[in-house]
Amino acid sequence: MNKNSWQSRRRHGRGSHQQNPWFRLRDPEDRSDSQAAQSAQDSSHGDDESPSTSSGTAGASSVPELPGFYFDPEKKRYFRLLPGHNNCNPLTKESIRQKEMESKRLRLLEEEDKQKKIARMGFNASSMLRKSQLGFLSVTNYCHLAHELRLSCMERKKVQIRSLDPSALASDRFNLILADTNSDRLFTVNDVKVGGSKYGIINLQSLKTPALKVFMHENLYFTNRKVNSVCWASLNHLDSHILLCLMGLAETPGCATLLPASLFVNSHPAGIDRPGMLCSFRIPGAWSCAWSLNIQANNCFSTGLSRRVLLTNVVTGHRQSFGTNSDVLAQQFALMVPLLFNGCRSGEIFAIDLRCGNQGKGWKATRLFHDSAVTSVRILQDEQYLMASDMAGKIKLWDLRTTKCIRQYEGHVNEYAYLPLHVHEEEGVLVAVGQDCYTRIWSLHDAHLLRTIPSPYPASKADIPSVAFSSRLGGSRGAPGLLMAVGQDLYCYSYS
Repeated sequence: MNKNSWQSRRRHGRGSHQQNPWFRLRDPEDRSDSQAAQSAQDSSHGDDESPSTSSGTAGASSVPELPGFYFDPEKKRYFRLLPGHNNCNPLTKESIRQKEMESKRLRLLEEEDKQKKIARMGFNASSMLRKSQLGFLSVTNYCHLAHELRLSCMERKKVQIRSLDPSALASDRFNLILADTNSDRLFTVNDVKVGGSKYGIINLQSLKTPALKVFMHENLYFTNRKVNSVCWASLNHLDSHILLCLMGLAETPGCATLLPASLFVNSHPAGIDRPGMLCSFRIPGAWSCAWSLNIQANNCFSTGLSRRVLLTNVVTGHRQSFGTNSDVLAQQFALMVPLLFNGCRSGEIFAIDLRCGNQGKGWKATRLFHDSAVTSVRILQDEQYLMASDMAGKIKLWDLRTTKCIRQYEGHVNEYAYLPLHVHEEEGVLVAVGQDCYTRIWSLHDAHLLRTIPSPYPASKADIPSVAFSSRLGGSRGAPGLLMAVGQDLYCYSYS
């Protein structure tokens, strides 16, 4: 009798012990539900359009997680995660993450088409006007907030591109776009289907609403080498050339090429360009480039190499070399003082004083430090502040007088890509495209995330959008907006 009762208690104890994990799983579930409610409440105060990078979903969070298995909330069943790619249709964490990101992108695109986003909660046209009339908003703040309101109302429209070779437009993919100083021309680098790259210039003066039509001017200059960096150069006049840094290939060394814009037929809006000469400088391993508009470094450009910076005078051919401790990935010249700012793979940002020469160590004027490789540096107009981004997704605003970070812009995504920053002080905005293919727009003054724009194409490493933002697209009489090149298409997000 005692033996039977002992066995029954043992069986009962086993049953209760098997049920304990299920009850233990209820506490995290309740906590996740409360966290979800709290996050939903927080999202109602803004940033509801910002995409999450979490791989979990609301449906999958309500079921126990089993090691080696994935729960599909649509089919309501578990699937085994396969360790490799040797199977016909492997179900891996990467494929699950891509599927969730794609469904989120499509949902955000649908939301953008249906409803207008609000840059700041509690601010609309009528409330802003009322506060301005009552004296609660200054003229400057009112203009900034009005511009942010227009940003939230930008609508996506596809731009029709015409060319002398329409068949090439259907196969060539945009690699990057770069607007000139006046935003009336767009330099493009396209990846050709058979391999290599092709260059073109798009005249933006014909970019008029509602019919958005532009013409791409091409030439026969063709290269099969990767373009590391590109910038507009003012040799004969403002933006008369394009400076390209090309990687070496096999026995062909890398070089820096000055490509005259006049080689593109009728590309200049005024038609004053005379045929120019293509100049090429043998500079192997150039990661970045910058053209100088400073009078003390006239007709000069800089290239960032592996562990050194090379300053070249185009007219005289004179060169100066400055040794560094790391690869130089980003550069920009100051306009009022003869300084060249450089961002390195090590995370260091330093300025070269061009008056000191390359002898000794006195040419390093300023030193700042990031925790990851710096991919972009932008000097603000008063040249007392510098904006920098790195491969950890950090965007920081530095005070050059105190060498301290005074502001940080959250939400940018980058792990290893070379992604530029677009600073527009007149509009008071900062624009950057993340490695997740989302275009984010921040307020330059308080780092508030104003808008997150999903890519019209599925997110992939080969289809990271390239953008150009301006308050005068197409020249002095142009309208404000954002141009986005991805795949074979060009989109315009114009003010409504």
